[in-house]
Amino acid sequence: MTTTGTMLAPIPPFTLETAIEKVRKAEDGWNSRDPQRVSLAYTVDCRWRNRAEFPTGREQIVEFLTRKWNREHEYRLIKELWAFAGNRIAVRFAYEYRDDSSQWYRAYGNENWEFNEEGVMRLRYASINDLRISPDERMFHWPLGRRPDDHPGLSDLGL
Repeated sequence: MTTTGTMLAPIPPFTLETAIEKVRKAEDGWNSRDPQRVSLAYTVDCRWRNRAEFPTGREQIVEFLTRKWNREHEYRLIKELWAFAGNRIAVRFAYEYRDDSSQWYRAYGNENWEFNEEGVMRLRYASINDLRISPDERMFHWPLGRRPDDHPGLSDLGL
């Protein structure tokens, strides 16, 4: 029996295959831009560091993501597995968005994740840098939502 009543496969300890699957599921969730849906991947008391913000718990995560996606328009994200061991996964990522003035950005970052025994994330540490780009420099053009399976990943794009 689980302590939260929530089991999010795959669960730790991770293998290469299950770590890659977990990363893709996280990418798909974030590309939905649905704060409620995304928050369910985190424990009710999950602790984050995202740039200079430190949300704790699902309620603050939903508030954070709502603010984020209200200012980051046409958000498209690609995550890639960097390393894994036991109940931890490290990823690198890039996402593109435009702000209210139609300035485009590509954000680059790294995340460190720690999961409970049920596969629910309890710690998330993210370091992110934004780079202004022109519309011609954009590389992520798929329709909003899940990245198509045949779309190149970060390494394929040279990012």
